[in-house]
Amino acid sequence: MGSIFTKIIKGEIPSYKIAEDDNYFAFLDINPNALGHTLCVPKKEVDKILDLNEPDYLGLMAFSRKVGKAIELAVDCNRVGIMVIGLEVPHVHVHLIPLNNIADATFTKKIELSTEEFEEIALKIRSKLK
Repeated sequence: MGSIFTKIIKGEIPSYKIAEDDNYFAFLDINPNALGHTLCVPKKEVDKILDLNEPDYLGLMAFSRKVGKAIELAVDCNRVGIMVIGLEVPHVHVHLIPLNNIADATFTKKIELSTEEFEEIALKIRSKLK
């Protein structure tokens, strides 16, 4: 049985997709800290980031950087924080969180968005991808 992220990648669970290539997938976090909070995951199911082989680790970081740069252009924020916690889902995931203050990075402050708001920000971020 695959992780919830594998099910999202396969399209078995709907998501607000931001980007995808042969090896990586980015989608909006459905329980976001801030508008535009995005998760980047490898398509290969690996539990811990340090268990990725070096090419996959570097590839995930390059993919995350590309998505993060698009978020910076799409969302009004001071910076995009990059975090890897890895406790919630046993599948490597990089959090890209638009930050305006430290509370945005605590995972205790959450925002609620409507379906329309999720769709709007996903479209805005996708439009900034190069």
